[in-house]
Amino acid sequence: MEVTEIERIPDTASVMTTYRVDLDGDGQLLGYEQTQRYSKGQIDRR
Repeated sequence: MEVTEIERIPDTASVMTTYRVDLDGDGQLLGYEQTQRYSKGQIDRR
């Protein structure tokens, strides 16, 4: 899942975070782990 962690102006300066989420069979959240954090305007997120 990708979320905007910190919203800034201009929009390309916002900080984005990617999370790996674990769900059970009913779609309930079991756990999560932050896997990546980057500026929205960053071209290559590797």
